[in-house]
Amino acid sequence: MVADGPLVLPRSLQNEIVAHAKAGLPNEACGILGGRDGTATRFFPAINGQPSPYFYDIDSQDLLRIVLEIEDADEDIVCIYHSHVESPAFPSRTDVELAAWPDAAYLIVSLGSEPPEVKAFAIRDGKISRREITLTD
Repeated sequence: MVADGPLVLPRSLQNEIVAHAKAGLPNEACGILGGRDGTATRFFPAINGQPSPYFYDIDSQDLLRIVLEIEDADEDIVCIYHSHVESPAFPSRTDVELAAWPDAAYLIVSLGSEPPEVKAFAIRDGKISRREITLTD
């Protein structure tokens, strides 16, 4: 798995993520991208188990379903995404505390601007570093 390289993201998946984020308003939306070697190929919108405009928590049953589907396809969790309703696309303290997949990219969609701001990060041991996003067609 490519933990520090760019997140390779098809433009169509980014569009689906942004649409899912907008559809989740007024609350944060969340989900997972499956794939291999830092390249996202599959989109799994998830249920926010604690709907809130300030917090996301992927529903545990939905998380299990998604993880099993990714593992059954012999893929990796490449990215975990969620939206920020108004705040910038940067991990909050809560986002950092809940970051459980150190090799996955954490993608945040900020709906506080138009067009929405989309940024990716690595979060390991409480430290945040920026990951580039390489969009493909």
